[in-house]
Amino acid sequence: MLPSIDFFKSSPSPESLRVESEPPGAEAKTVAGQSCRTPCELKVQPGTDQSITLALDGYQPHTVPLTGDAGKLTPNPIYVELKTVAPAAAKKKKTVAKKPKPKPTTTAAVATPTAAAIAPAPTQPAAAPEPAPATNNSYPWSNPR
Repeated sequence: MLPSIDFFKSSPSPESLRVESEPPGAEAKTVAGQSCRTPCELKVQPGTDQSITLALDGYQPHTVPLTGDAGKLTPNPIYVELKTVAPAAAKKKKTVAKKPKPKPTTTAAVATPTAAAIAPAPTQPAAAPEPAPATNNSYPWSNPR
């Protein structure tokens, strides 16, 4: 038996695939598991049909099919404008109904503080005022002689 002619064919060499997105910074990932952040380049083996998916938080993911016609990848380069996700679809928040606060059934009079309750109690008795100095006429400068 002779080996088939396909045995002597060499596989095509990997091709550089340029990937760009608007906005930049999206993760570009092939079905083979290769990934990079845009703008970037990936080495992809042409000859088989595959795809690349671009994803970025807050934007809808976008998948681009790649074809390997005649050992060449198309499209190359890839440029994708990512569309923003609608705010409601971005993250669905669970709404939890809040229980209303119970209202008091009786009305109580609110006491207002009095001045005696607010004023601090004295810690020491107040000192008695000192008497005014007595007039002493025995000094020569204070006597009108």
